[in-house]
Amino acid sequence: MNDLFKDAEIISTYTRAQAIDDGVLFDITGYAREAGFTVSVAITTGVFSVLKPSEELEKEGQDFVGRMWDMLWILRHEIRRSEWTDTTVFEPLMLKTPGGKPVPVKMWAKAGPGDQMEMVITIMLEGED
Repeated sequence: MNDLFKDAEIISTYTRAQAIDDGVLFDITGYAREAGFTVSVAITTGVFSVLKPSEELEKEGQDFVGRMWDMLWILRHEIRRSEWTDTTVFEPLMLKTPGGKPVPVKMWAKAGPGDQMEMVITIMLEGED
């Protein structure tokens, strides 16, 4: 079974860098480093859409950077308290409607090799992969 793909022809590849260039992933490494992460961190478009507040929520003081910062701090806390694993499930609270109460948004972070085999983290909504 180890030799199953030994001489297989690679038909197509899609790198993390290409996904970021295409807007499929958003690189938030700069903010993540400020929050204590030491590896590259990216979010999916689904997570981006949760973090990007509506105009109504912006009027209530919500902004993308603040929501992202909250998500990163919660993720960092969950990583530190979990057993060693490549996957961390977490639920940051997000205000979704003006005047409403914050609700948990199920997310998961996957650590794995990047394009150069370096450790990277990708944050996704539940159901995304």
